[in-house]
Amino acid sequence: MGRGDLTDAQWARLEPHLPKNVGRGGRWKCHRKVINGILFRQRTGIPWRDLPTRFGKWKTCHDRHRRWSADGTWENVLRAVQTDADAEERIDWSMVGIDSTTCRAHQHAAGARRRPPRIPRKRILPAQHRPDEALSRSRGGLTTKIHLAADGGCRPLAVLITPGQGGDAPQLIPVLERVRVRRPGGGPPRTRPDHLSGGKAYSSRRNRRYLRRRRIKHTIPEPRNQRANRQHRGSRGGRPTGFDKSLYKRRNEVERTINALKGFRAVATRFDKRAYIFHGTVTVAAIRLWLRS
Repeated sequence: MGRGDLTDAQWARLEPHLPKNVGRGGRWKCHRKVINGILFRQRTGIPWRDLPTRFGKWKTCHDRHRRWSADGTWENVLRAVQTDADAEERIDWSMVGIDSTTCRAHQHAAGARRRPPRIPRKRILPAQHRPDEALSRSRGGLTTKIHLAADGGCRPLAVLITPGQGGDAPQLIPVLERVRVRRPGGGPPRTRPDHLSGGKAYSSRRNRRYLRRRRIKHTIPEPRNQRANRQHRGSRGGRPTGFDKSLYKRRNEVERTINALKGFRAVATRFDKRAYIFHGTVTVAAIRLWLRS
């Protein structure tokens, strides 16, 4: 076993949720070796063609990662791993934090074809496809933004990819809508945390109204300009928003989750041309964080 490869315990957790060979001939030979190759590229950020030969053909690793990013396999594996963790009571629902981080895009990440990609043999668009490829230009060049919700154990519950110049407040609802942890005994998945924390960027009437409607307690500071506008309107501005400084200290948990994700060089710097492939790259990094003890 090489450095960074899946341990036997991690593989035992992951293997039951991977696609099985169906039909004659066998479509896949060895998942473990290929996934170790994908994780090696995640950790080092090297080009696919430079993968060591111990992982087999580089194209096999690349094609499997691209295919599983397109058909939602990585998303299904992430939710299955989260379900196992919830069954073992390893998910800290007491405080879920939401935040975002900007990733610089390498020059090789630009120049994708204008023609939309298609899933092989299905002729449909990938689930996470974006026409803008989640790229935008800033002063430093092309950037992509990762929005995520993390539990109290510093592990991602949901991930969303947008262009780097996009705001944070409009993405709070889409990120929370992606939190869906299935229950082992059946029934509707769990989608509501006990408490939610976020920065000033997520303070808006629309977001607070959404959280109240779903009965989610939240700790989001109110920016100075919003506070002044509310006070200027008098009684029409509504009541002051509640804020607990002691609970807000736990916001560092989501920031530590971002730090752990950016420990993967292929996440800290985007090399993938297509948005759905980069979304799969971030999802694989999230799966690796959930597999850690």
